[in-house]
Amino acid sequence: MKVINVEQLGQILAALPKNPRVVASGNFASPTVLLSALDVSVPEFKLHMLNAHPGIPDRDGIQFESAFVGPGMRRSPRLHYIPCRLSLVPVLFRDHYVPDVVLLHTSARRHDTVSLGTEVNVLPAAIEAAREHGGLVIAQANPQVPYTYGDAQLYEHEIDYLIEVDEPLATKPAVSFTEETRAIGDLIAAKITDGSTLQLGIGAVPDSVLNTLVSRKNLRIWTEMFSDGVLELHKRGALDEDIPITASFVFGSQELYEWLHLNRGVRMLRTEKTNDPGQISKQARMTSINAALQVDLFDQANASNVRGQIYSGFGGSTDFIVGALHARGGASFMALPSWHQKANVSTIVPRLTENVTSFQHSYVVTENGVADCFGHSAKDQALNLINRAAHPSVRAELTEAAGQLGILAQKV
Repeated sequence: MKVINVEQLGQILAALPKNPRVVASGNFASPTVLLSALDVSVPEFKLHMLNAHPGIPDRDGIQFESAFVGPGMRRSPRLHYIPCRLSLVPVLFRDHYVPDVVLLHTSARRHDTVSLGTEVNVLPAAIEAAREHGGLVIAQANPQVPYTYGDAQLYEHEIDYLIEVDEPLATKPAVSFTEETRAIGDLIAAKITDGSTLQLGIGAVPDSVLNTLVSRKNLRIWTEMFSDGVLELHKRGALDEDIPITASFVFGSQELYEWLHLNRGVRMLRTEKTNDPGQISKQARMTSINAALQVDLFDQANASNVRGQIYSGFGGSTDFIVGALHARGGASFMALPSWHQKANVSTIVPRLTENVTSFQHSYVVTENGVADCFGHSAKDQALNLINRAAHPSVRAELTEAAGQLGILAQKV
């Protein structure tokens, strides 16, 4: 590994092959200094990031690639969306989208290592693919990135060049709860018992669930990502302290990042491990909580498309839904408000017209109630969705549609 400055970085990037494929730390850990130098030094390149946020280079000559589209790439005419479960993105790097260079946002050096900190995810696989095919690995080392353990640790010999920076990490704004999100959170939390293992995403519903679970005991965390709600569970003594928290990326407050730093009670693992349905299914009372945009009467969920355009992607929800359903005592929750306020339409629909992101969940939960889905006939499943989850104003309409679709004619 060679420590370089910004001028040397520009020269190295300018020498990359024509129109190189660049994989960069995504989510809330964008390596801004490296990306800025790339933007200045390379006229054309393919930028591959997961859940990229505004502030990344965005101009003619840059083709965006992503299996999970964030607001920094969403609706771009230069977006190349790659449908893929998050657990399989490493296969993309190995066999289909081999990176010419990987740009990382890491902790400051500690002995002969750095840490990927808050964003491990698919990066170890990208690093391995780049090194196997003669690509480069470049890190911006930042003392404000927490040093985390597990697959986050990188030895200096795994990095070609390192530039030292000092910049704050993005932090999560406070979440505001509506009556609907509070109700959904309470309904889900009521079904979670002591000793359960949780997978929760980011947003009002997961945060609402966690707020209600602070009185539980011996909870475990095996998840794709977590935020401050897990720290609050730790503070309240609700976690099983003998079992490490397992995750792949983190986004939250400065307090959360400080708690993460050198915390051996948290294992940051690569996506192939955290999102492996086989590993997920081995967790005690595995409880998966995900959000959708729409659910239909066949218990098919759309969490990725709006009006025919890609909004996000599969992400890890499919991995955790399958893993939770196979776990002993496990359950998969799909959560959404029953009414979309902006579009002024029901989110429980007769049949999806958008792409299906997932199907077959344990429960679909809205502010109106919990629809029990798994283990029921198609008829009872639909009736549960109509009578327990759908907005009251559309229940008659949905019942009529269920009849037209032939669902209600089926034997129980």
